[in-house]
Amino acid sequence: MIITTIHRNARLLAASAALSILMASAPGVTFAATPKDTLVEGFAFDDIISMDPGEAYELSTAEITGNTYSLLVRLDVADTTKVKGDLAESWTVSDDHLTYTFKLKSGLKFASGNPITAEDVAWSFERAVKLDKSPAFILTQFGLTGDNVTEKAKAVDATTFTFTVDKAYAPSFVLNCLTSTVANVVDKKLVLDHVKPVTPSADYKYDNDFGNGWLKTGYAGSGPFKLREWRANEAIVLERNDNYYGEKPKLARVIYRFMKESSGQRLALENGDIDVARNLEPGDLDALTKGDKVSVTNAPKGTVYYISLNEKNPNLAKPEVQEAFRYLIDYDAIGKTLIKGVGEIRQTFEPKGVLGALEEKPFTFDVAKAKELLAKAGLKDGFSVTMDVRNIEPITGVAQSIQQTLGQAGIKLEIIPGDGKQTLTKYRARNHDIYIGNWGMDYWDPNSNAETFTTNPDNSDAGKVKTLAWRNTFVTPELDKITRAALFEPDADKRAAMYQDVQKQFLHNSPFAIIFQQIEVAAFKKDLKGFALGPSFDTNFVGPISKE
Repeated sequence: MIITTIHRNARLLAASAALSILMASAPGVTFAATPKDTLVEGFAFDDIISMDPGEAYELSTAEITGNTYSLLVRLDVADTTKVKGDLAESWTVSDDHLTYTFKLKSGLKFASGNPITAEDVAWSFERAVKLDKSPAFILTQFGLTGDNVTEKAKAVDATTFTFTVDKAYAPSFVLNCLTSTVANVVDKKLVLDHVKPVTPSADYKYDNDFGNGWLKTGYAGSGPFKLREWRANEAIVLERNDNYYGEKPKLARVIYRFMKESSGQRLALENGDIDVARNLEPGDLDALTKGDKVSVTNAPKGTVYYISLNEKNPNLAKPEVQEAFRYLIDYDAIGKTLIKGVGEIRQTFEPKGVLGALEEKPFTFDVAKAKELLAKAGLKDGFSVTMDVRNIEPITGVAQSIQQTLGQAGIKLEIIPGDGKQTLTKYRARNHDIYIGNWGMDYWDPNSNAETFTTNPDNSDAGKVKTLAWRNTFVTPELDKITRAALFEPDADKRAAMYQDVQKQFLHNSPFAIIFQQIEVAAFKKDLKGFALGPSFDTNFVGPISKE
C-alpha cells in the first residue's frame, strides 16, 4: 500500500510538473521542445461544463470522454456505415428487433483496476436514465424510464448484457445510438464510493446523486487514457491507462492547454510550446500551410453551424421574419473569407456523408427579398433583437457579418458575447432571442440531427426532451411524424428519401438558418506520427500518436 501510494504520488507530481512548466510558457516566448512522452494541444474548450458522461453534452467534453471511456460498440472510423465492438466482443439482435444481447470481452479492467462486468454496463444505463440530464433522451427514446430501466437494461451474467427496446427500430439506428457519449460505461464500484445523499423532490425522486457531483470533475472510466485533471479554461491533463485492454497509448500523457486565440495557437506552435494547434482561423491556417515547419490536416465533421430564432419572441416567431433571416446571410462572403478552409457552406441540417443528406442551397444574400418579407410581417421598419455569441472564431466573425447584413434591412442586432459555458447555459434555458452555434451529431445516423431539429413533444419550459427544437420553442408535428416514421423503415433508399423530405420542408418552415458544415483543421509538429482527425467530435483519438 505504501509503495502504491508513492508511485501514484510520483505520477501525479510528474504530470503536475509538466503542466506547470507548460502553462508558464506564454505565447511568444520561445520554449524548449515539449517532453518526448507528452503531447500538448492548444485547444479552446471553454464549452466544458461537466466531465460526467451521463451529463456531458458539449463537443469538447466528447473528445475527452472519447479518449478516456469505453462503450459497448463504437463508430468504425474506417467505414462510418458500421459500428465495431469496443467492450463488446459480439452481439445479436432478436428476430423481432426488440432485444440486443452483448457478450463482453474477457479480462477487462477499469483504470482503477476493478473488473468490468455486465453489471457496470447495466448500472451505467440506469444512472444515465435516472439522472435524466441533457443527453439521457438518446437512451430514453427506446422506452427506458427510471421505473423500468433495471429490467430493460440488465446483466444476465458477468459477461452478458441485454438491452430491450420498446419498438422494432432499425438495428443500425439502435447500435448507432449506443456509440453516443451517454452510453459510456462507468466504474460502478468506484462511483458508488463518491455518491452524495439527495432529498427526493417532485423533480428528482432518488435519494442520491449517482456520483454526479464527483464525476463532474472526477473519472471512472476504462479508455486508453484516464482523466488526471481538468482546470476550467486552463488545462486538461490525461495520463496513460496501463489497464487499458486494447493497444496501449504510445505517449505517457496528453495536455490540452486552453488557448482561445488562433494567433496565440499559431505562435505557440511555431515556437515549439505546443505540438498541435486546434482552433485556427483561415489566415493563420493559410500562413502555416505555406510554411515548412509544421504539417496541416483536415477532416469534414458531422457538425453544422446555424442561427436559431427563439419563437418566444413574437417577432421571431413570424414565418416571414424567419424566411427573411435566411436571405440576410451573406453566404458567399462568409464562405470565401471567414470559414475558408475550416468550413463549407451548407443550408440543410444533415451533414455530407450521412444517409439522406440533401444537397440544396436555395438561399442567397438578397436584401430586397428580405425587406419584402419583413413588410408582409408588419415589420417594414425593422426591429431590435439580441444574439448570444460564444467568444471564439469563426463564430464571432460570422455573427458580426450577420449583424451588418441584418442592419441593411433595418434589423438592429445587439451581440451579447460570452464564453461557451455562459452562452450554452442561457441557450439551454431558452432565455435567448437569437443564438449562433454548432451542433455535432450524437451518433452517426440521420436521426441524430433530424430529431433534434424537429422533435419537441413538450414545449413547456418544464419539457424533458430538450432538443434544439425545444430550445427555440419550435413545434412541428408534421415533420416530427416523418422523422419518427423513418426510424422503422428497413429499406435504406426509402429511409434516405424520408429524411430528404423533412429537410426540404424544414428549409422554408423553421426558426433555423443553417450556415455551414465544419471542416475541422489542425496544424501539428512534423515529429508527430499517427495524428489524425476523426469524422465526429468524439473520434479525435490521441492513443495512436507518437513522437519521433
